[in-house]
Amino acid sequence: MYQSVLTGGNQAPVDAEELQFQLYRMQDNLKEIAKRWKVVGIDQTKEDKWVVVYAQNDGDSCKVMLNDCETAYRGKWDFSIHATYSDDQAIHIGDIKGPANKGYGSICMNYLKEIAKDQNIPSITGDIAKRDWDHVDRLVHFYEKHDFKVSIDYEEQAGEIEWNAMQ
Repeated sequence: MYQSVLTGGNQAPVDAEELQFQLYRMQDNLKEIAKRWKVVGIDQTKEDKWVVVYAQNDGDSCKVMLNDCETAYRGKWDFSIHATYSDDQAIHIGDIKGPANKGYGSICMNYLKEIAKDQNIPSITGDIAKRDWDHVDRLVHFYEKHDFKVSIDYEEQAGEIEWNAMQ
């Protein structure tokens, strides 16, 4: 058991000092984040970095946010999915903000799906807009990886996504 924590599974050993630093930072970040937000989880990225996941949910909109434990929480998230409740049947993703290829999007998407399931909301929808076109292939890969149905109109540079809990 101890070896798996220090080795990060099948990867090279994690520096014990770095791991200890992340855990201390996580403790501090949790205290600060919990003052303003609902902490929904602690997770690890694909690079075995610890993150704190938290949410804001007012019944009209929902944000799933994430902070890494390598830096101090300063009141701003490192990654966020912004969504609204279209009705009692769908959550609509308005925007995804943050760095690519760190695993943050996958972590936040899994928590957004849990929020939908917990509230008996069967689907998550969204649009792929013209402003997203410079990274549309990455978006298609991301949504398909998370079991979304993706429809793209390459001529109009637009698209739609939908995830259904009943699939």
